[in-house]
Amino acid sequence: MSQTVSNESSGISGKPKRRWSLGWKSRHFLVLLISVLGTYAFLESRAQWSDMHRWNRAIGDMSVILVAISMSIGPLARLSAIFRKAIPWRREIGIYGVLLAIIHTAIILVGWVDWDLARLFGFEYHPLKGTYVMVKHGFGLANVIGIVALLYSIVLALASNDWSQRVLGGPVWKFLQQSAYVLWMLIVIHTAYFLYMNFLDYHRNTPDPNWAQWPFVGLILFVSLLQFAAFVKTWRLKRKSGRKSDSWDSGEGSVAPPAQFTLSR
Repeated sequence: MSQTVSNESSGISGKPKRRWSLGWKSRHFLVLLISVLGTYAFLESRAQWSDMHRWNRAIGDMSVILVAISMSIGPLARLSAIFRKAIPWRREIGIYGVLLAIIHTAIILVGWVDWDLARLFGFEYHPLKGTYVMVKHGFGLANVIGIVALLYSIVLALASNDWSQRVLGGPVWKFLQQSAYVLWMLIVIHTAYFLYMNFLDYHRNTPDPNWAQWPFVGLILFVSLLQFAAFVKTWRLKRKSGRKSDSWDSGEGSVAPPAQFTLSR
C-alpha cells in the first residue's frame, strides 16, 4: 500500500517525527475490499431468496451503507477533530457507493423487468386490451425517485475531483457537494419503499419481513442525529464567534475574535 510520510519536529529533542497517512490508491483498495466483503455478507444473510433478489438487495444495501458512511464523516468531523482525518475517505466511499448503485440498477433492468422500461415504471402489458396498464403505482414512483438519485449521484461522483473544482469554481463546487443531503433523502425514500411497501399487494401472499427493516431505521436515525448535532455545534460556534466579534468592535475585551468555524473538504 502506498503511504505518505511527513516529518515534523518534536520540539524538545529536535528529532524528526514521522506521520503516516494512506494515499488514494490504498483508500481505493480498502473501500473496494470493504464493499466486496459487505456485499458477500448481505448475500449470505438471504440465502433462501432467489438469486436475482439476493444480488439486487445485497448490492443495493451495500450502496446505502457506503453513502451513509460518506454522509456521516462530515458531521463527525465537525463534532470532533479526531474524525477530520477521515475526510479524504469521503471521495472513495462515495465513488464506490455510486458504482454499486449502478450495478444495482443494471440487475433490476436485466433480472426484474427484463429490459421492459414500462414495467420499470409500474406498468404491465394487458393482452386483452393490447396495451400497458398501471398495476403498481408505488413501484413506478419509487423507481423514478431511484433514477433521479442515481443520475444525481453520478454527477456528484464525476465532480469529486480537483479538476472539476477548478473548472466549476470553489463556491459552485461546494454548493454542488453540499446538496448531497438532497441525494441522501431521495435514497432514503427509494429504499424505504422497497423495504416496507413493495411486497404488500393485496392480491398475493405477503413474504416474511426483510430483516434489514429495523437496522435501516437505526441507520437513518444515526445519520440524522449526527447531522443535527453537527448543526447545533456549528450554530453555537458561529453565535459565540459573532458575540466576541461584536465585543471586539465595541472596544471590549482584550483578544481578537476567533476565526470562523469552517471544515475543509
